[in-house]
Amino acid sequence: MTTWVRGGLGGAGVALMLWGAWLVLGLDLPDLLEIGAWLTGGVLVHDFVVAPLVVLVWYVVVRLLPPWARAPFVAAAVVLGTITLAVLPSLGRFGAKPDDPYLLNRPYLAWWFALAVVLLVVAAGWGLAARRSADRRTQAP
Repeated sequence: MTTWVRGGLGGAGVALMLWGAWLVLGLDLPDLLEIGAWLTGGVLVHDFVVAPLVVLVWYVVVRLLPPWARAPFVAAAVVLGTITLAVLPSLGRFGAKPDDPYLLNRPYLAWWFALAVVLLVVAAGWGLAARRSADRRTQAP
């Protein structure tokens, strides 16, 4: 990557951070406390829930899966886990109001299952391709 591209990306990042800081300066104290709670909660959930679960899953994967299946499984698990955390409020219908039928009125859980099936199919295809490639390498003279 050239110096100009890095400088441009860095400058854009600094500009966006300054803009965000400017927007935060206009908030009231209750809003700032809520932002602090969300940021603190995110760090705590990551450090004490997500990271240990990822380490545990990786430990189990290394023990149970053959080498050619590990990378596809971990990639699918990371993608599905990240997306699940991002859409958890929609999946749980947190914030839905009975008097507003247009709020959270989509089949989010069905879409999540569809995504999980697509990820499973892609990971299985990737794993099978990796297995074939590994088999060819071992059979070559």
